[in-house]
Amino acid sequence: MKQIEVSIMGQSYLLGCPEGGEPRLREAVSQVDREMCAIRDSGKLKARERIAVLAALNLAYALAAPEAKPAKSAPTQADVDLPAPAYLDNLITRLDTALDQDGHLI
Repeated sequence: MKQIEVSIMGQSYLLGCPEGGEPRLREAVSQVDREMCAIRDSGKLKARERIAVLAALNLAYALAAPEAKPAKSAPTQADVDLPAPAYLDNLITRLDTALDQDGHLI
């Protein structure tokens, strides 16, 4: 198994890679890096762990239905009561609280 060095959000990682899999792994790393940097650059989160969790959720959601556009669901009461930025702040606060209770991701 080949090892390649990659960078995600400015941090280097040494990853194992099967022979012939380097282009696919580098594309995956590029997607993760783009997603994490976009979340970080939004200014809402600073903790790498929380950024990684949100990026993983975003990518998993995209993979769950790669050809279907997400259907708009009916707005919840929280959506109706709060403007979009406040709703997102509320969601981030709830994620922070849930992650703080656990103390670790794995």
